[in-house]
Amino acid sequence: MLDREQMVTEIAQEVIARLSQQPATPVRATPRPAPRPVAPRPPGIALGDGVFRTVDDAVQAAATAQERVAAMTLGERGRIVETIKRLCEDHKQELGRAELEETKIGRLEDKIAKLEAIKDVLGVEAMRTEARSDASGLCLVEHAPWGVVGMVLPATHSAPTLASNAINVIAAGNTAVFSPHPAGARVAARALQMFNREIQRATGVANVLTTMAEPSIEAAGQIFHHPDVALLTVTGGPVVVREAMKAGKRVIAAGPGNPPVVVDETACLDRAAESIIEGGGFDNNLLCIAEKEVFVVESVFADFMAAMRRAGARELDGPAIERLSEAAFEIEAGKGVGCGQAHLKRDLVGKDASVLAEAAGVHVPGNTVMLFGETAEDHPFVQVEQMMPFMPIVRVRDVDAGIAAAVRAEHGYRHTAIIHSRNVENVTKMAKALNTTLVVQNAPCTAALGTGAPSYLSFSIATPTGEGVTTPMTFTRERQLTVTGALRIH
Repeated sequence: MLDREQMVTEIAQEVIARLSQQPATPVRATPRPAPRPVAPRPPGIALGDGVFRTVDDAVQAAATAQERVAAMTLGERGRIVETIKRLCEDHKQELGRAELEETKIGRLEDKIAKLEAIKDVLGVEAMRTEARSDASGLCLVEHAPWGVVGMVLPATHSAPTLASNAINVIAAGNTAVFSPHPAGARVAARALQMFNREIQRATGVANVLTTMAEPSIEAAGQIFHHPDVALLTVTGGPVVVREAMKAGKRVIAAGPGNPPVVVDETACLDRAAESIIEGGGFDNNLLCIAEKEVFVVESVFADFMAAMRRAGARELDGPAIERLSEAAFEIEAGKGVGCGQAHLKRDLVGKDASVLAEAAGVHVPGNTVMLFGETAEDHPFVQVEQMMPFMPIVRVRDVDAGIAAAVRAEHGYRHTAIIHSRNVENVTKMAKALNTTLVVQNAPCTAALGTGAPSYLSFSIATPTGEGVTTPMTFTRERQLTVTGALRIH
């Protein structure tokens, strides 16, 4: 969900250009992670309630607050967590609408749903202490806070990611300084100030969460290298992850994804179609865990396409898909649309299906959630993380061919994979072949994060660094207390 909003290659190029005082030159990579929408520097974010003029001021305020948070009992931290969850529920309409108005991507009802889901983020209940004992004595393994955690936020889920990460770090005894994407900085500051006011009212502690009035890539770099920032959490692409890792600190990195779906001959096709539309259409496909491309076994391909139509998705023919592709991607000179040598434009990212249909030269009702159509495996819509409500459907010989194609399309991101099958051997084979952090069977992608399933929610899914779906325990250090001689129980 978690996931998935990103510091893009274009932004990194701009920074390099500023440092070298030379114009940035385009970097070509195929495929590359999808760019996130970029907006001008946010105007007029007011200072106060956790918003500071400089990175140093923000970090120092968070460090002062962290001493008091670390000294709290789990019950006291739990009351802060419940305050954040309550505010997300009470202000979901306000914050959801503000995020859509600022970023201009996604769907209002889904922005609101993401804030409603914050209640499912793990808090102090996830914290634990282990004990080991033998005849020589007792050993306690506690999980201690790191201190101030530096956090980069995406534009695609700015306020929900801030709230989710805030719950995790506070439950563990940390505080956080946030570097929001400029495209979602105003709503992030609005939510942060709201949280801080209520936390201070309840506990007397100010500035548990902090940020800067003018977030930028330069400010993010200052957070990475600040001596009083102990741990970094980056929800973004490989460029910003690499920059964070240069700081010489531990990094929890939530990276890109291109989740494939395989539909085999044993699947319930109507259920598969409904799930793909529900997950892939959520917030116009902005989730990092969302279904991005589908590989369907040839023997049920026609029936599956009919199931997609019955479920309400609108099918595009070949010429319409080509027109949409030309609007959505930059194709390298001398290359065809179907060759996969393409880079995503930002114009249609997160836009409604009706807007995509217009670009394809067709008309669909305004309430259409998903477009779909048959493509080749090497099509840009298959190979590039595209974040649009168009689902490319690829015909494959059999389930083994579908799994092999899914491995190629996932590009080793190790993020998310989905399979619709009632054959447990096929499911096992798929899970082993892709080795992704999240695997979902016979359900929408959102089941991976607790929607209709016994999993749990976070808006930071650490795939490159391997922590997986983050919890308060992710933001702790192990501390071992050994007592010898006394307290023997054997």
